[in-house]
Amino acid sequence: MKNSNSLLIERASLIGFVLLKFILSYALVNSVYELHRDEFLHLDQANHLAAGFTSVPPLTSLFSLLIKFLGNGVFWVRFIPTLFGALTMVFGWLIVGKLKGNLFAKCLLAVSFIFSAYLRTNILYQPNSFDVLAWTAIFYYLISYFENNKPKYLYAFAIWIALGFLNKYNVMFLVFGLLPAIIATPNRTIFTNRLLYFAILLALIIISPNVIWQINHNFPVISHMQELAETQLVHVKRFDFFKEQVLFFITDIFVLIAAFVGFTIYKPFRKHIWVILTYIFTLTIFSYFNAKAYYALGLYPVLLAFGSVFISLISTKKYALRTLIFVFTIGMLIYITPIMMPVYSPAKIIENHNRFERVGALRWEDGENHNLPQDFADMQGWKELAHLTDIAYAKVKDKSAVVVRTDNYGQAGAINYYSKFKNINAVSYNADYLYWFKMDKPIKDLILVREINEEDPQRKKEQPFFEKIIKIGEIKNPYAREKGTAVFLLQGANIDINSRLQAEIKERKHDH
Repeated sequence: MKNSNSLLIERASLIGFVLLKFILSYALVNSVYELHRDEFLHLDQANHLAAGFTSVPPLTSLFSLLIKFLGNGVFWVRFIPTLFGALTMVFGWLIVGKLKGNLFAKCLLAVSFIFSAYLRTNILYQPNSFDVLAWTAIFYYLISYFENNKPKYLYAFAIWIALGFLNKYNVMFLVFGLLPAIIATPNRTIFTNRLLYFAILLALIIISPNVIWQINHNFPVISHMQELAETQLVHVKRFDFFKEQVLFFITDIFVLIAAFVGFTIYKPFRKHIWVILTYIFTLTIFSYFNAKAYYALGLYPVLLAFGSVFISLISTKKYALRTLIFVFTIGMLIYITPIMMPVYSPAKIIENHNRFERVGALRWEDGENHNLPQDFADMQGWKELAHLTDIAYAKVKDKSAVVVRTDNYGQAGAINYYSKFKNINAVSYNADYLYWFKMDKPIKDLILVREINEEDPQRKKEQPFFEKIIKIGEIKNPYAREKGTAVFLLQGANIDINSRLQAEIKERKHDH
C-alpha cells in the first residue's frame, strides 16, 4: 500500500502533466491560423441535433452543443479536444498502474504521450481525439477485466465501445482486431462468460438510436465510405501508411521498441499478449482497406504504457539512460514541432519548404505536394470569406427570402461561424448541409459561393433568371486552400428558385 506522501506526489505529477498538455495546445498554435474546415461542420451540428449525420455519428453534435453553451469561442473549441487528450493520458497513466509501474514509468508515459503526434491531434475539434480516448479506455477496461474478472470492467468496456461507435465508426476496426487477438490467447475464455453478452446487449442498446437512424436513411455511412474511398483513400499507399506510423511516433520510438521487446522477453507481459496481437491484426485490416495513417492513432497509448513500464524496469538506478530517453523525446518534439504544429506562419513554412517536403508534410489527399500542409491551408481564408458574404447579405432587403448556397461544407460552416449575422444559415449540397436548407418563403435573392475551378465563373447560367448579378469579391489569401473562391449576389429572381433548389437537393440526395 502506498503511503499518503507517495500518492500526493503521484497526483501532483499527473495534475502537472495535464496542465502542461493544455498549455502546449494553446501555445503552439500561431494566431494567424483560423479554425479548420472540419471544425465548422461539427460546430454547426449543434444547431441540427439528430440521432445521426451523413458525415459522423451523433456524439460530436452533443459536444458541439456544450461548446455553444459555453459561448462557441475558439478557446472552448480547442479546449474540448485537449480535454479528451488529457483524459487519454490519464487512462494511459492508469494502465501503467495496472501493470504495477512506478512513478517513473507513469511520468515517462505522460511525457511520451504529450510530446508526440497527439499534440497535433488534440488541437483540432474533430472526432479523432475522442476516438483515441475511447480506444485507450477500451484497452484499460479489458486489461482490468483480465486482471481480476470483475463484471464492472466488462460493462465499462462495452460502454466505451458504444461511445466510440457513436463518435466514429472507426472503432469497429479495433473490434475486428480484438476478436482474433483474444481468440488466439487463453483469454478466449471471456466468450464463455454470459456477462459478456449482457455487456454486448447494453452496448447495442446505447448505439441503437444511431443504428435505427442509419437504417431509416438507407445507411449513408456506406455511401460516405465509398465517396471517401474514391476521392481520398485511393491516393493512400500501403508503404506510406506504415511509414507514417513510424513518423507519427518518432519522438517515442524507444518507448515503442521497449513495448515490443517487453512482450517478447518479459514474462509478466505475456498474459497481455493479446494487446500486441490486436495491434498487428488492426494494422493489417487498416492496410488492406488503404486507410489513412491517423486512423490507427488509438492503438498507441496502450503500447506507450507497456513500453514505459518495461523501460522503468530495465533502467533501475541507470539514471543516465532515463535522462537520455526524456531528453530524446522532448528534444525530438522541439525539432519537429514546426512541421507537426501550426506554429510557423505560412510564409515561414514556404521559406522552409524542403524541410516539410522531406517528411511528406506537404502531400495532400490528392496525392500532390503543395505550399502548406493541408490542415494548415484549411485554417486560412475563412474570415475573409465570411466578410465577403456579409457584404452580400447586407445588401439583401428581405433576409427571410434569401439563401446562401456554397460549394462545400467548409465554406458553409465558416460563414455561419464567422458571420456577424447570427441567422445567415449558409448551406451546401455537400455533407450534412444538404439536409439543412430552409425555404419557408419564396426565394427572391441568392448568394452563391463558388470555388475557383467551377465551370461558370461569369454566372451565364443564372443570368436569365435574375434581374441583377454582382460579384462581391473572392478570397485573396495566397495561403488558403480556398484561394479564389468567389461570392456572388443574385438579386430579383424571376423564376421559382425554391422548386429548382428542391429538385437539385433531391438529385443530390439520390446520388448519396
